Amino acid sequence: MPVTTAPQGQGRFNALWIRLVGLAAVISVILLVSAGILLNQLFQAALERNFEARLRAVLDGLLATVEVAEDGSPIIQTELADTRFTLPLSGWYWQVTPPPGRNLSDLASASLLEQRLRPKLEDLAERGEDGIARFYLRDANGAHLRAIEQGFKLFGGNDEFSFLVAGNFDELKAEADAFRRTLFIILGLLGLGLVFAILVQVRIGLRPLRTLRQRLTAIREGKAERLEGRFPNEIQPVADELNLLIQSNSEIVERARTQVGNLAHALKTPLSVLGNEAQLNPGPLADKVIEQSRTMRDQVSLYLDRARRAARAQTLGAVTEVEPVLAGLARTLMRIHQDRGIAIAVDCRAGLKFRGEKQDLEEMAGNLLDNACKWASKNIVVEVAQLKTDPADGRAWLEIAVGDDGPGLPEDKRAEAMKRGRRLDETKPGSGLGLSIVTETAQMYGGTLRLGAAKLGGLAAILKLPAVA
Repeated sequence: MPVTTAPQGQGRFNALWIRLVGLAAVISVILLVSAGILLNQLFQAALERNFEARLRAVLDGLLATVEVAEDGSPIIQTELADTRFTLPLSGWYWQVTPPPGRNLSDLASASLLEQRLRPKLEDLAERGEDGIARFYLRDANGAHLRAIEQGFKLFGGNDEFSFLVAGNFDELKAEADAFRRTLFIILGLLGLGLVFAILVQVRIGLRPLRTLRQRLTAIREGKAERLEGRFPNEIQPVADELNLLIQSNSEIVERARTQVGNLAHALKTPLSVLGNEAQLNPGPLADKVIEQSRTMRDQVSLYLDRARRAARAQTLGAVTEVEPVLAGLARTLMRIHQDRGIAIAVDCRAGLKFRGEKQDLEEMAGNLLDNACKWASKNIVVEVAQLKTDPADGRAWLEIAVGDDGPGLPEDKRAEAMKRGRRLDETKPGSGLGLSIVTETAQMYGGTLRLGAAKLGGLAAILKLPAVA
């Protein structure tokens, strides 16, 4: 039964659980990254609103404490409570500037020292509905400042003063960066946890499929006849259909065997009648009828045997232990050829099993041993080895090598010897069909037959057949 499978690399990366976990992981990463970006933007916006609210609070405090002196210059009655406005170049500043063209002194926080903040005209030109201009500046230390500015007329004066408050925006960025790092670490750990949870979920969810595969393997190895047990609702219909398929396969094989037997009887009887009638009426025509009847009988037997082998090869679950079959054939053939003193040694580890019908193994091994007995001088060795599992299809194989100490066969004639009906030596009995029958039967199981040189010096016939791992 030849089996077609995907290449090994393709099978490895084509696993269903890898698809499910990979797809879920990609979706989770996309969602987590999107959530991280959104949360970061929301936090950034909240920080900026809070920062501006603090600046507005300082601006309101200035309006409550700044008054106009007798000369029209601004003066502050009470210093602001925030000590950052007193630390030199702290990044937190305020200043009250008289209108251009007026020879009045300005007012500034102690943190500015002798420095003054000079916003650009285009920054002051863009104002919100509340009349406040919002912009960015740099102080003497290069700190990034966020500033708001608004003009007010103080009580007791006619001039409009510019009130400007600025805060260290780098502090806000530091807070935002710290939040971003923490957020991405948490989301990363959450993502790993999600992937692990998905992996566990998928592996547990696909466990019924692994159970189904194991039970199918047990059927193929002859350890069970049908799928037993209950499966999840999504898989149970598949299991039921497989049981019906197995039952249908067995019924088809049984019907094929019955029909083959019926056909054999139906054809052999008329051929026997023709042969008997021809023998009762001798003559040239009778001789030709007898000759052709025998040919027809041989052909019918040949093709009926082939049909029976093909039907058996398609049977699921057939398993045959190799050593007892080979040992029995060896004893039988040694008795048949005891006058020649033929010795057959079988080297086969106990427990090796052929994945197929016992009758087919007997036919293949029997043909090879019978052929070896015809040509051997005294000794025949049968060696059976378990091959490594084929990585291409994952199947186990065994190799049966039948070698003799006869004259052997040149390499250029080995292919010709395996042709149907071909006999290289007419002095030896046989029909020339043995090796071709072995080849055809082995191919029905996906196996092969090849000829080589035996260790004893004669010919070695090496049969590769599927095995039970």
